[in-house]
Amino acid sequence: MALVQEGALPLIQLAVTPVILITGLGSLLLTMTNRLGRVVDRTRILAGQARTADSDERIHLEYQLRTMFRRAKLVRLAVTLAATSMFLSGLLVVVIFLSALLGKDLSGIIVGLFVTGIFFLLGALAVFIRDIFLSLVAVGSEVERVLAPHANLNQPAASKSLPNSNRSE
Repeated sequence: MALVQEGALPLIQLAVTPVILITGLGSLLLTMTNRLGRVVDRTRILAGQARTADSDERIHLEYQLRTMFRRAKLVRLAVTLAATSMFLSGLLVVVIFLSALLGKDLSGIIVGLFVTGIFFLLGALAVFIRDIFLSLVAVGSEVERVLAPHANLNQPAASKSLPNSNRSE
């Protein structure tokens, strides 16, 4: 792939793909960091409540705190993977231009960086989805705790049991 011989336009076209990827990754990172901030804020609130709670309530709050900590670690991993993907995409742009400027065929490195960056992106999305499922487990626990005392009131016998949430990881 002699990029120098082909001119600047194909080079710019080739470099646009990773730049578009970087833009998308920036939006994804913004979403993930906002989610991490919400998890941290909720964890601080729960920790404050746990300090003054009675023993029964404290057990529930400790469960919620452990869940929040697991979620924070998941979101941190997702952010790290997405940021690494963004870094590789930026490096990809540099290598594309170096390939053209030096007149060298660096297509193996270019393909390798692109594929690796996409794998990191897929990993970030998978971990992010895992966090979303874990957040639903935490919400389910909260709902069950609030509704449990009232489960026997005003419900037909067939609907008294609440659906179990998936608590496995």
